[in-house]
Amino acid sequence: MDPNLLTLFKLSLILDADGADQSFTQRPRLLQCNQTLLLLEMERCGERFSSDMNHVHPDDRCNLTHFIREYHVFSFCTEMNAERIGCFWPNPAVERFIISIHKHFFSNCSLEHVFIDPPDDTLTLLILVPVFLTLAMVVLVVWCSKRSDILA
Repeated sequence: MDPNLLTLFKLSLILDADGADQSFTQRPRLLQCNQTLLLLEMERCGERFSSDMNHVHPDDRCNLTHFIREYHVFSFCTEMNAERIGCFWPNPAVERFIISIHKHFFSNCSLEHVFIDPPDDTLTLLILVPVFLTLAMVVLVVWCSKRSDILA
């Protein structure tokens, strides 16, 4: 073991045992999740997000690049407040609130730009062609290597 590491470990044990610096060694207290306070804080985060989204043109609300900063601030607000209050993030109450925000602001976004899987026949073909090409190349390499051994 590294002697410096051992010294540092001993020093930390001494400081912890003596209680020399109470603020340094104090453990954070565990909080009970207060659902009412959590919902109030989520409402505050939602109000700020609503205010920020009012500056985004309604036609641009389906393009994340136009409101990514506002959404990040909203997400950060919900996470920090949940942790400050002593609740897990996300929890069911926060999830319900975020879903309601999504329904309010993003319900008119169409799914026209969402990619869908190709039909099964096309997908099978797209998978099998590279597999058979790989097998053909392996066979060709093995055949050529054996042939060169015969000729040499």
